[in-house]
Amino acid sequence: MKKFIFIEYPKCSTCQKAKKFLESHAIDFEDRHILEETPTASELKKWIVMSQKPIKSFFNTSGLVYKNQHIKEKLPLLSEEEQINLLSQNGMLIKRPLLISECAVLVGFKPKEWADLIDKR
Repeated sequence: MKKFIFIEYPKCSTCQKAKKFLESHAIDFEDRHILEETPTASELKKWIVMSQKPIKSFFNTSGLVYKNQHIKEKLPLLSEEEQINLLSQNGMLIKRPLLISECAVLVGFKPKEWADLIDKR
């Protein structure tokens, strides 16, 4: 059985729903708090490739840090490397939850996507 990495912010209601989903499906996962163990730039690089999504989909665009620091305006001016470094410096900038398996990375909680990935185990 493959093990998943679940990256969450425990106070986030979507993360709480996602965690309950994993537990109700008896999924074995490593739980990581996004602020206490913020993903590194090298982890993010790998996960962005695995997710097959653009870097911008990893940004928590509805978060206060994103809005207060005017990240939307800054992103087009930053290289991919700079965008990844920005994410790795502040866990609150990263869209959550993240579910990482050996072959895929899911960003945000969409129950059908998560069920499909779990079924592939």
